[in-house]
Amino acid sequence: MPITADTHVRLARPSRDLTAAERFWAQGVGLDVLFRAEARRPGEHDLVMLGLPGAGWHLELVGGAAPTVAPRPTEEDLFVLYLDGPADDELVTRLERAGGTRVSAGPHWDRWGITFADPDGYRLVLCTRAWSNE
Repeated sequence: MPITADTHVRLARPSRDLTAAERFWAQGVGLDVLFRAEARRPGEHDLVMLGLPGAGWHLELVGGAAPTVAPRPTEEDLFVLYLDGPADDELVTRLERAGGTRVSAGPHWDRWGITFADPDGYRLVLCTRAWSNE
């Protein structure tokens, strides 16, 4: 089966605190919890999948009592949402209340949007520009 424009994408990340990370991505960003599972056996982990129903992507956060990998975000680990206009004040307020911290992502992203670090330090850019692959 070839990779097509309809191929679903999953972005998976480790989390130190799934509750805090879920609060940021669900209550702050506004993503839905699509699936949740708790570790039942050694070697498994807790996870939560977040996204928008019907979208071609989802964000999976893994963690739990015995994490196998700690989050190691860098300044270049960006999750960019192209809003095609400025982020509304309500969204910015929700992100701050949900544990997001405003940070600089460098001159380019600072010019074209607002950047937040989530509770694990991964960066979300609310970009004012539009995006098209066409």
